[in-house]
Amino acid sequence: MRRRRAAALMVAAVVTAMIFGSSAALATPPVALGSGYVLDDAAVLSSGEESAAQGRLERLKADTGLDLWVVYVDQFTDPANSADWANKTAEDNGLGVTQYLLAVSTDGRQYYLSGDSAGPLTEEQLGAIEQERVQPALQQDDWLGAATAAADGITAAAGGASGGDESDATGGGSWLTWLLVIVVVIVGIVLLVMFLRRRRKAVPAGPGGAPQPSIEDLERRAASLLVETDDALKTSAQELGFAKAQFGDAATAEFEAALATARQSLDEAFSIKQQLDDATPDAEADTRAWNGQIIALCEAANALLDERAAAFDELRKLEQNAPEALAHVNAERQKAAEALDEAAARLQSLQSSYAPEALATVADNPEQARQRLAFADEQLAAAQAAIGTGDGGQAAVGIRAAEEAVGQAELLENAISKLASDLAEGERSAAALVAELESDIAAASALPDSDGRVAGVLAATRQQLDAARAQLTGTAKRPLVALQSLEAANTQIDALTQGVRDAEAKSHRARQMVGQVILQAQAQVSTAEDYITARRGAVGAEARTRLAEAGASLARAQALQSGDPEQAMQHAQRADQLAGLAIQLAQGDVGAFGGAGGGGMFGGGQSSGGGGMLGAVLGGIVLNSMLGGGRSSGGSGSLGGMFGGGSSGGGGFRPGSFGGGGTRARRGGGRF
Repeated sequence: MRRRRAAALMVAAVVTAMIFGSSAALATPPVALGSGYVLDDAAVLSSGEESAAQGRLERLKADTGLDLWVVYVDQFTDPANSADWANKTAEDNGLGVTQYLLAVSTDGRQYYLSGDSAGPLTEEQLGAIEQERVQPALQQDDWLGAATAAADGITAAAGGASGGDESDATGGGSWLTWLLVIVVVIVGIVLLVMFLRRRRKAVPAGPGGAPQPSIEDLERRAASLLVETDDALKTSAQELGFAKAQFGDAATAEFEAALATARQSLDEAFSIKQQLDDATPDAEADTRAWNGQIIALCEAANALLDERAAAFDELRKLEQNAPEALAHVNAERQKAAEALDEAAARLQSLQSSYAPEALATVADNPEQARQRLAFADEQLAAAQAAIGTGDGGQAAVGIRAAEEAVGQAELLENAISKLASDLAEGERSAAALVAELESDIAAASALPDSDGRVAGVLAATRQQLDAARAQLTGTAKRPLVALQSLEAANTQIDALTQGVRDAEAKSHRARQMVGQVILQAQAQVSTAEDYITARRGAVGAEARTRLAEAGASLARAQALQSGDPEQAMQHAQRADQLAGLAIQLAQGDVGAFGGAGGGGMFGGGQSSGGGGMLGAVLGGIVLNSMLGGGRSSGGSGSLGGMFGGGSSGGGGFRPGSFGGGGTRARRGGGRF
């Protein structure tokens, strides 16, 4: 299993950067571990200290059953990133889920505590060990103390503690620390009960007699990976947009290609998920196999992006270019703030003409945009302060978070204008369809009607016309609803009159109608995409699956529009229906998300005391899962991520970046 660890928002902190180099330092690639627990290639330990460290790590094994290797080198290289170097060393040496590795670059002033994501210690515990125990020792060049501190932290964490140095807490810890401890204990109890219940069920054996995961576990894993991968691709696409604007298409071509390939894998995974979710029952073997395919496709997409994450960071070099990047984001933030007033006024104008349900997807967009800009302001201020102290790494964190927040604010603002255009186009299309239906009624009235069928269809069509006219007038118009009703009436009367039309007339009518339906489906898919993207911190796999399938159906409709308008019509109608369902499911997720943990704070109106951090959690800029696992199949997310401390300067979280699930919110280790 890959040893990349997801972000732990509650405990990880980005610390003061000290850049210290030595011309005599040796660049060291990932190493082979020896027979002992300590490898001192940097020669920073005396023989007595090395023996003391070895003894402490042997006691750790005896006391907890957990292994810890400690490696000291001059400089990390091939890869140079501390997390990648430590994880690769662990993987190359075959470390298992209960085996940990502390890697320290003594001259590079970097470190990382590598642990398997399936291991007994949580992300929060590993982060606390790093930040509260190991880093203070390293800052004092206490190399033996770092190894001892790591062993002490793992011992404490294995016993159920946080892993951090609790002796530093005033009065036994702040109220937030105790709150988090209580939450973690409760979550642990719930997970234990669920685990014991699953253990009581008979689990079929896999190849070689090894137990297979239950179908429920496979489904949860597949749904979680779909959400994680979709988030990673959305974040990567936004980051790529920033890079393209700065460096051009040529410099970003390899990342564009990687993103496209990853998108193909994710689309295939969503297609399989749609098959699993349809009304046709699936055999147990198929359910297992298809969920396994989803997991494999998502992992492949994540790995592909993760492989290019370091190169992407090197391209942008936000740490070195922090002042220029900060100035650029500040300018973009100002533009977004100016556009916000116009967007809010536009929405207010629309509210005087259209029904609330016609504007439901953008009703809280101005407030959401304000929250994103507030979060951007917090991060920009933190970045400016970090630049002032020479901490380029911390500045890069704030800049990256502010960039994404400003980008989401712009998306939320533009969505109002897009919906206004879609509603106006819907009114025009509906008016044209009304005129066409009136002509059809006149033509059908001349048809013979021996059995009364014609009269019945005409009566139903007139009734639908009257209802549509009511939805297209007044101050509460519903043009898209009216258009759907008119299209249904048109299909019914077409079946009645098709016998009196010649082939050319039928073909012309089919092309005309499919064009209208495709435009409507495009608007619905675009609306769903904007809504989910800006609120992806709450939206689960089910809504995303319907949206992905809607996009695929729309693409098929567009491809068939000229050659086979009847088939294109069916695909366009399906796209429209699935996109509408995606919106409903996403709105349900957002409502549950706010209601479950946020007191309804995301439903519009004034934000409630969380500043921009609340919007950043909802927007997925700050990961919102306490356990690092994302949302499940369709339920809401948690608000655990909001306690990361970002509102006070962005130091308690890592915002998303170009990369897959292993790098989209890189956390852990750091400089000392």
